Amino acid sequence: MEKVILITGASGGMGGALARLFKSADVKLALHFNTNPIDIEPSDSVAHFQADLTEQEGVDKMVSAILERFGRIDVIVNNAGISKSAMSWKTESDAWRETMAINLDAAFYVSKAAIPIMRKQKSGRIINISSVVAQTGFIGTAAYAASKAGLIGLTKTLAKELIGSGITVNVLALGYFNVGMIADVPEDLRKQVVESIPAKRLGDPATVYETIQWLITEEAGYVTGQTVNLNGGLYS
Repeated sequence: MEKVILITGASGGMGGALARLFKSADVKLALHFNTNPIDIEPSDSVAHFQADLTEQEGVDKMVSAILERFGRIDVIVNNAGISKSAMSWKTESDAWRETMAINLDAAFYVSKAAIPIMRKQKSGRIINISSVVAQTGFIGTAAYAASKAGLIGLTKTLAKELIGSGITVNVLALGYFNVGMIADVPEDLRKQVVESIPAKRLGDPATVYETIQWLITEEAGYVTGQTVNLNGGLYS
């Protein structure tokens, strides 16, 4: 049976890259977007679902629509995220709340809506996308770092709650990759970032894809509550 994989933030850099990689696999894709369009055409095995993930009602409607289309949800990749950089004492409360809502609340709402389905199936995989910044901190990222650290705590608790139902929950702590938010970093600062990475290069989404591919296998069913570091040696 083809797995049904929900990827949130599939119109963004990393989400879009993962969607394109999974498109060639033997799976069905439920691709979430909010305002930006997805660059993969819908097909028998690919469907687009619009939702504001910061609202539980919208998330519930999206999950219901996915069930109506595909009949099940086997894998969730909670990838949607934003970053609004500012020194902590200059961070506006609206920017803090928006960052938390999209980076942390959304992952909770999506998981909460899908968990009853996965429990009924007695199987499922939830994979949250966090960041090395949650582990190390980075100047000007108070809201982003806190939200991504929250994902690690959420992962550990859900893992303990759900393993008895055959559901695993893990989190990928990503370093600096060649898609997504790195595009907003000025060239001179980007060079400094690359120089700080022991591997001396940015990561490629294929690394994230292959890690997820393994985590969703039956053989990985004993792996849960783990923070998997994909960062080129930047943090261990």
